[in-house]
Amino acid sequence: MNELIETVFTKVPPVYLIIGSTVLALVMGLIALIVRTKAAKRPVTPLKIILPPLFMSTGALMFIFEEFRVPLSQVLEALLVGILFSIILIKTTNFERKDDDIYMKRSKAFLFILLGLLIVRLVGKLLLSNTIDVGELGGMFWILAFGMIIPWRIGMLIKYNKIKEVKQVKGVRN
Repeated sequence: MNELIETVFTKVPPVYLIIGSTVLALVMGLIALIVRTKAAKRPVTPLKIILPPLFMSTGALMFIFEEFRVPLSQVLEALLVGILFSIILIKTTNFERKDDDIYMKRSKAFLFILLGLLIVRLVGKLLLSNTIDVGELGGMFWILAFGMIIPWRIGMLIKYNKIKEVKQVKGVRN
């Protein structure tokens, strides 16, 4: 496996890696939009909030390979940008109660914000690819995405629990 990764990073021109990873990011962004739109039609549960970051955490295995390792200063930069992006997502993700279930509120702004964040990431990747190795850049953008999804999902869980508590308090009074 290490030989395969080393071959990819030494034999394939970086411009092809940048183009390939950009196309992949666009496809993943489109899939995220579709999944998000469909998810709004089904009730939310704490498990559905917690699982995506757990699944994404497996991506940290990329750091086993030298090509993806990132210096501490860039780790901190990527985390900071991810946390800043998460604030926007936290503000635009809201829930509503329908009957006995809790659903994510549909928000036109959310789709535009998600697309905007995707575009900012892609432009950043294209600009930074001139000064940072492709593998290292991939590691940085994984850190950015992980630094964005963790606070966002924690914020979602807090909002979800507040709505759930309101129902339980009302249920006690009735």
